[in-house]
Amino acid sequence: MTTLVFVHGWSVTNTSTYGQMPQQLQQQAGAAGMSLTVADVWLSEYVSFDDAVTMADLVRAFDHALRDLHLRDASFDCITHSTGGPVVREWLRAQHDRPGSCSTIKLGHLVMLAPANFGSALAQLGKGMFGRLKSWFSGVEPGQRILDWLELGSAESLSLNLDYIHGEDPLARGQFQFVLIGDRPDRALYDHLNSYTGEDGSDGVVRLAAANLNARHAVLSTHGAGDSDTLALNLSRGPRCAFKLIAGASHSGDAQGIMAHAAADTVQTILRCLSIRDAAGYTALCDAFDGENAARDANKVELEPAGPFAPRVHIHDPCSLLIVRLGDEAGEPLVGAGCLFTAGTPPSADLMPAGFMLDRQSNSRQRANVSLFLNYALLAGDSRVADPRNSRKTLRAAVASHRPYGATVEPLDLKGLVHHALASSAAADDLFSLLGAHQTTVLDVVLSRKVHEGVFRLTQQPPPHDFSKPLPGDVIS
Repeated sequence: MTTLVFVHGWSVTNTSTYGQMPQQLQQQAGAAGMSLTVADVWLSEYVSFDDAVTMADLVRAFDHALRDLHLRDASFDCITHSTGGPVVREWLRAQHDRPGSCSTIKLGHLVMLAPANFGSALAQLGKGMFGRLKSWFSGVEPGQRILDWLELGSAESLSLNLDYIHGEDPLARGQFQFVLIGDRPDRALYDHLNSYTGEDGSDGVVRLAAANLNARHAVLSTHGAGDSDTLALNLSRGPRCAFKLIAGASHSGDAQGIMAHAAADTVQTILRCLSIRDAAGYTALCDAFDGENAARDANKVELEPAGPFAPRVHIHDPCSLLIVRLGDEAGEPLVGAGCLFTAGTPPSADLMPAGFMLDRQSNSRQRANVSLFLNYALLAGDSRVADPRNSRKTLRAAVASHRPYGATVEPLDLKGLVHHALASSAAADDLFSLLGAHQTTVLDVVLSRKVHEGVFRLTQQPPPHDFSKPLPGDVIS
């Protein structure tokens, strides 16, 4: 077997974060027909808790560390946790974009455990006063620049992921990528000051959809719509990526953490990934994972013990992450613009399913980038959810789909020499097609700029005259 490199996540300061996983992989690799010795395994120690360190710095240092290994066949496999996934993916992009600056070492298998590929809702809190106090007591800095990357809707994470969606399929270069993530938070680690740590649809830190690389890029634009106030839809899908939910695992912690706990299912799934040798095998594993995920989604009720009281009920519906970037044809962000979703025919916001919007978060640096966490099951329509303790009891009645779904965008500047107009998606486009279960979609909404004749006029009147209050005139076509 080739060299195996482990890469940890954000704010880690001790290699104990890897738990028993390296040892368990070594022990079980033989049974899977693989040769994995201590000499083949390397544990990373990278610094993410220094405010001066950027993602580009980590990529550069990672490349240098790989060169120092003097790999016998100039190749390696990699297992990452959390932020480690984006670090290695940024290195892969640097290899492709800057071949003269990076090594030519080949990565064969990339197994990402709970990767924050599209970021984490917790990143904003890590940058806040609460996170800084925690870092101060721990004797380290919060790692501001890495947290900037990890914030939902950051320009840096979107750049990487859009390159991936529109780029070459990793299979074409003989590379196999996998995403494994726990399907629920560890309730014992719930922070009552931070509800994100117990958020259904996440592993307590990373949303399932934000880890998944089966992503889409959609554009709603007035360009080509025929009507300057109608938004036409264009949709692109990225390469297929093997994605697996690890039942009962969470992001971290000794009891349920996907890394430290090293549950048998996690280790066996990693070995299934590392055994892939060709595109046909990879496609078959993707299909198998999809079937296993569907079985998990069908058994989605969790009963959380609550001491002497009745257990708390969690319905683990598949969710979607929609990252909306509001802008215009000149690339100007439309900060403060409203985006209203509608359902049915004729379209109405009142027909949207109750409870479909789970969370909304604006990026702190790019305020026009808004991440919406949506309940995919409610939008799609869902069958009755029975109580596992008594199948004749109903936890949630059947929910009908309210399709087709649309959107109306209302900018703040509806008047002026230069302004934007109210725009709506085309009646023929059902925006449900943008979404996928446990998946992320980057949605660019691009409005046309209404520029009036009064912005620039020519005159042949010789006498001086005041034009400080110009007449708008018609909109320039």
